[in-house]
Amino acid sequence: MRAVLRIGGSVLGSPPLAKVVDAYADVVSDLNHEGHSLGVVVGGGVVSRDYIRSADQMGLSPYQQDTIAIHASRLNARLVAMKLGGVSSVPTSIDGMLQRLARNRVAVMGGLRPGITTDTVAAIVAQRWRADVLVKASDRDGIYTADPRLDKKAKKLDRISYEKMKQILGGEHRPGIHSIVDPVAVDQLLTSRIRLVVLNGAEPRGVAKAVHGEKIGTLVT
Repeated sequence: MRAVLRIGGSVLGSPPLAKVVDAYADVVSDLNHEGHSLGVVVGGGVVSRDYIRSADQMGLSPYQQDTIAIHASRLNARLVAMKLGGVSSVPTSIDGMLQRLARNRVAVMGGLRPGITTDTVAAIVAQRWRADVLVKASDRDGIYTADPRLDKKAKKLDRISYEKMKQILGGEHRPGIHSIVDPVAVDQLLTSRIRLVVLNGAEPRGVAKAVHGEKIGTLVT
């Protein structure tokens, strides 16, 4: 199976926690040994948003804010890549990512370009690579009817359609956006129809469950 794993920067920690990176490396290694190939896309998390906040206060444009955030995500991605296979560089284009995946059972990248988050990068990789599933390891248990941080009555959804996801999470991109799945990625997935599983990244073993087709988090299909 071909699986794309999107690891939120907020899941890794700021700076990334060694035990968390180690745990994800173990999961990826185990899935590789089972015969699965994984494309891993890593976010910048709190570090990216801190840089965006500083850039905004300096009067820098949204394009420049996104640009600096991309470098933070690539730094996280390099750390994960080093742990997974000792690779000291990460692809900075979709074509580069696909070339790595053609040669290896695993490849890692961070941000791509201003105007999109690593959610969208993962969605594009999944579509171009013709992945079987995209797993989003986030800081929440799945997709809710509303933002549970703002609405105490919000309920977790076990399974929803792409159209329902669009209703809940649709909108516009802005630098530093912190959505369970960013709006541009939602549109990308609405077109590609790649199976998506959103789960709590605090337990890396959940990724294996999602790849194996077990019930976990929220399934978008």
